[in-house]
Amino acid sequence: MAREPVQKTLLDLLVAGADDDLALVAPGMPPLSYAALRANVAALAGQLQSLGVGRGDRVAIAMGNGPEMAVCFLAAATAATAAPLNPKYRQDEFAFYYEDTRAKALIVVPGAQEEARAALLPGMFVVEAASDHHGAVTLEPGQGAPRAHARDADFARPDDVAMILHTSGTTSRPKRVPIRHRNLATSAANIGATYQLEAGDRALCVMPLFHIHGIVASLLSTLASGGTVICPPGFDGMKFWGWVEEFRPTWYSAVPTMHQLLLARAERNAATIGANPFRFIRSSSAPLPPVVMERLEATFGAPVLESYGMTEASHQMTSNPLPPAPRKAGSVGVGVGVDVAIMDEAGALLPRGVRGEVVVRGGSVVDGYENNPDANAAAFVGGWFRTGDQGMLDEDGYLCLTGRLKELINRGGEKISPLEIDDVLLRHPAVAEALAFAVPHKTLGEEVHAAVVLKGEASERELRDHCARVLSEFKVPRQIHILEALPRGATGKLQRITMAQTLGLQDTL
Repeated sequence: MAREPVQKTLLDLLVAGADDDLALVAPGMPPLSYAALRANVAALAGQLQSLGVGRGDRVAIAMGNGPEMAVCFLAAATAATAAPLNPKYRQDEFAFYYEDTRAKALIVVPGAQEEARAALLPGMFVVEAASDHHGAVTLEPGQGAPRAHARDADFARPDDVAMILHTSGTTSRPKRVPIRHRNLATSAANIGATYQLEAGDRALCVMPLFHIHGIVASLLSTLASGGTVICPPGFDGMKFWGWVEEFRPTWYSAVPTMHQLLLARAERNAATIGANPFRFIRSSSAPLPPVVMERLEATFGAPVLESYGMTEASHQMTSNPLPPAPRKAGSVGVGVGVDVAIMDEAGALLPRGVRGEVVVRGGSVVDGYENNPDANAAAFVGGWFRTGDQGMLDEDGYLCLTGRLKELINRGGEKISPLEIDDVLLRHPAVAEALAFAVPHKTLGEEVHAAVVLKGEASERELRDHCARVLSEFKVPRQIHILEALPRGATGKLQRITMAQTLGLQDTL
């Protein structure tokens, strides 16, 4: 059943940790205890408010991963509304997001982010963040900052918007998603319950902290359970193993492409894996091919739990459970604290075993998009949020996704899931990565193509023959493009929808 909203703020979540327990640790930096973190966040939130930033104002943050980013996010959400942005954006992208969110201030580290600074809009000002020798974060007013004025703290309430994020916008203008403190607190509680998180857990945060996955799954759920967040500068397949040896994480969460990069280096790090076992490994934000799950479990000796999340649901909606409950390859598990159903185009709920659009409801789901009544009317129906994903519930209530509705390949009326083709290609011993996608076709509407990155010798003909031995004829890619790399978004997610355009493929005969 759906969990009632947890009426807490992000500052309230931090009380779970004992004063002397470690909240944030990072390579080459002093650790930050829960007592120090609580004091640090409150002090920085008060400082931001003394600069004229208050509840309802938006504070953009353009910083890489690390304790500074984590603390600044918590402080900005406590004082106002945090708007974390990809620090690798170009100037015009920063300008768009500043204007779209009506940002009042920008937090960066000293001597960095020239493009973010150059994009400042009239009336915006800069605050610079750095760590002191105790590991605490300090803020210094920068470009355009007003004179500080003492004022009583007026920190966020559970119903205030903690964070503003955007949908990916691959086919349309990105939509603003206002996520309230109660949404985030509920999602953090759901994730904690799913994985039985407790104070002894240590999460290795390799997902970017400008993305809902890293913010909620790795950071907030861990802090809400009193555990320790290991916060290195970002994902690095070479340094990952050293972090495992130094900090002994009990789990990590990542996208499938990161898992695959780790698998590629696992054999030479077998001793580290054996000496530092994970309690579990989590995968989210993109479909995990069953073959990758199988290889991860065989390599790491830990259960691999695929989950399913969206920004509009404050990340997690479903997940495969911990043992001894079954985890099903090819499924994203069951709802925890969230109701999950399947709906037809007319808005009627469908029985188990019938394919349709996945819908969810619960305290982690946002109230709606910001200033976008048309999008709200389409996406929020009868108390349910329409995810835009196609899937079905099996007899045990596990959700099986067949793809984004807009990613399904419609070949002459046959609806084909590209995920099925991905998994078949990845089972060929020469294939390292695979991505099936639609290409416009003059008579069929769409034709099936695929792109692969190889780790061994294989011809296109050999790969097509491999697919033909498993797949129905109409699902076999008519062309397989052998590439050096597949295009990815900022979080490592493969860009399926725009693949045909990226390769310059037009209507085919």
